[in-house]
Amino acid sequence: MLNMIRPKNQRNWMLILLIFISIQSSCFARAATTYFQLKVYHFQTIEQEQVIDRFLEKAYLPAMHKLGFKEIAVFKPIDNNDKADKLVYVLSASATLEKYASLDVDILKDKQYLESGKEYLDAAHNQPPYSRIETILMKAFEGMPFLALPKLSAVKSERVYELRSYEAPTEKLSANKISMFNNGEIDIFNKLDFNAVFYGQVIAGSTMPNLIYLTTFENMTARDAHWKAFGPLYKPMADMPQYQNNVSKNVTILCRPTAYSDI
Repeated sequence: MLNMIRPKNQRNWMLILLIFISIQSSCFARAATTYFQLKVYHFQTIEQEQVIDRFLEKAYLPAMHKLGFKEIAVFKPIDNNDKADKLVYVLSASATLEKYASLDVDILKDKQYLESGKEYLDAAHNQPPYSRIETILMKAFEGMPFLALPKLSAVKSERVYELRSYEAPTEKLSANKISMFNNGEIDIFNKLDFNAVFYGQVIAGSTMPNLIYLTTFENMTARDAHWKAFGPLYKPMADMPQYQNNVSKNVTILCRPTAYSDI
């Protein structure tokens, strides 16, 4: 197409080419982000949990891998057994929202998925494998525009995955808290090796405006030590006038990954 509009003046041609490349580069730079989906299964019984686990391990994760979703995290609250409303979290990532928009249709084209997930997919109306499913969509922060794999050596049964949701009074204050992360808070987490998997601005969810992020630790002792070290480094930033009152509710859930989780 460029040959068709190539001017006779070589200098003008080079100028047009440079402008074209600049525009393309700018577009790609803006597109360099990641979207996250956090599915939350709510259930009550051990039997339901077993069905969900079998479905995720044998059907859902293999099908998602075929569709290009590489690393998927599956984790559960440590205190699940003490709660009436028990949870399973499933985290995936994509470079585009379109993949999530077509996911429900695309995954049903996988015959192996339909066969391996039959117990779950064809469950009777009076024996559902869950009470509800919640879906949260997020966009990665500019300060970490990708999903990162934790660098941990502990076995999965000992690890602690800390999922935090920071709700804000208003959209503007939520954006202010995200700016706080992008302009210093993420740097502190990195300096202290919090092994963050993602930081996400919620763009569709039930407790907006809010952000969600996931940090990971070798064990509970390491988790406590990391947060103890975090406080003194974070306090000067937390005291800045421009970052006041930007979190109205902090929901912290300590989890452990399942044995079949990719992360």
